[in-house]
Amino acid sequence: MDAGTAAALLPGLLLLPLLCPGPARGALPWGGPRGVLHSLLPERPLWEAEDWSLALLQGVGLGPRSLPPDLPDPDPECRELLLDFARSSAELTRCLVRSARPVRLCQTCYPLFQQVARKMDNISRAVGNTSESHGCARSLLMADRVQIVVILSEFFNSTWQKANCENCLTNKSQELSNTTVYFLNLFNHTLSCFEHNLQGSIHSLQQSKNYSEVCKNCHEAYRTLSSLYSEMQKMNALASKAESGVHLCIDVEDAMNITRKLWSRTFNCSVPCGDTAPVVAVSVFILFLPVVFYVSSFLHSEQKKRKLILPKRLKSSTSFANVQENSN
Repeated sequence: MDAGTAAALLPGLLLLPLLCPGPARGALPWGGPRGVLHSLLPERPLWEAEDWSLALLQGVGLGPRSLPPDLPDPDPECRELLLDFARSSAELTRCLVRSARPVRLCQTCYPLFQQVARKMDNISRAVGNTSESHGCARSLLMADRVQIVVILSEFFNSTWQKANCENCLTNKSQELSNTTVYFLNLFNHTLSCFEHNLQGSIHSLQQSKNYSEVCKNCHEAYRTLSSLYSEMQKMNALASKAESGVHLCIDVEDAMNITRKLWSRTFNCSVPCGDTAPVVAVSVFILFLPVVFYVSSFLHSEQKKRKLILPKRLKSSTSFANVQENSN
């Protein structure tokens, strides 16, 4: 019995128990489906068809000779590309999930993301100029409506873009940038300072909620980390003027958010301004500015006494009148 005959009989074998219900559960009339099939098939073809259908239901491989002739069988090179993409996708998915909280996507998973991108590139581009390579790309990327390989690749790319991981990487996304490494080291140092100052007095801290030691001893580490983060934001804004709302990579943002929540909410610490003299001077100047204005206005508005200057004609007529009076 060839594979085509077995494939044609398989649907009937699977549906026969439904089409021939028995009077009681567990009891098959006419000796079960096998008794009915005895009238349709000889003994040997019947056993072969039953073995073939049972193997399909159990997931047992039947080998290439048992497949129907119209099913496409990928060539070994194409199947190897698919398996490579499957393995790299599984590793990247595991890394993304394990690095979700706290967020460590970019610094932990960037080698695996580059690996998946290379595997996808091997599938999508034509390896050589053979027709088999083009057929492999069509078979894996465009052969069905779902397109699982394409969906997975788009999901990884979208996740990577939303996380802005390129902002933390350099050298064509092959390694972390020096600024990112320095920031992460400062972040780990700040957390170590928090943990070190909490040890030894954890019992009293739980009762009184007094974190003054943490605020005093870790003030410099927190201020340095916060200053570096602000500087990274400025540099990123200058580098991406054309794109509005571009963030730093999610690892850096999440690390800074964690540190700020611990510092302000948990420990209730504050960062006093170090250079207060200019602020005080400007405030005093603005406060006394109205007083200075009104005093200067009063001083300059005082009018001097005016001297009476007689006109020349009036002087001459007065002198003439005096002469006449003296002559009389």
